[in-house]
Amino acid sequence: MKATRDIDALIELMAKLPGLGPRSARRAVLHLIRKRALQMAPLADLMTQVAATARECLNCGNIGTSDICDICESDKRANGMICVVEDVADLWAMERSGVFKGRYHVLGGTLSALDGVGPEDLSIPRLVDRIATEGITEVILALNATIDGQTTAHYIADQLQDRVLLTSLAQGVPIGGELDYLDDGTISAALTARKAV
Repeated sequence: MKATRDIDALIELMAKLPGLGPRSARRAVLHLIRKRALQMAPLADLMTQVAATARECLNCGNIGTSDICDICESDKRANGMICVVEDVADLWAMERSGVFKGRYHVLGGTLSALDGVGPEDLSIPRLVDRIATEGITEVILALNATIDGQTTAHYIADQLQDRVLLTSLAQGVPIGGELDYLDDGTISAALTARKAV
């Protein structure tokens, strides 16, 4: 029906978001339409604003609204430690735990021969440069406990061998688990009990 074409298009777009299928998207759109003034209009305005201002931090790869994110700008976070994560969702998960007080480095993925992702496709060279220029003394490899995550951790460990102290998250992060889905207590315990690589 022509009358619902825009609504159907919105549902279809929402269904493409992670964690939402067609049914969840329909429920979300219906809720937003019912709460048009209180939720839909402000959400649309904020989405337009974020679409115009969001950018990747030139230093670490975090997402923010300026070229250098608040974490990289903070002198309090310049303590010689960098926590290496696969993507921004993992960085945000680590930040939610409130335990880590250093800086981050987002790789932008993991090495994967099957997907054709090699070292040149990740921000590993930028990590090596940061270690040389920022006085880094410890690199914490907080990569997902998957085969690709562990392969990437071993590759980075080889690249940084004898340059800095290398540690990884302790047990508690389940094999096959992803940081974004872990509770804050598990992340906190794993970071506190990290071990040398």
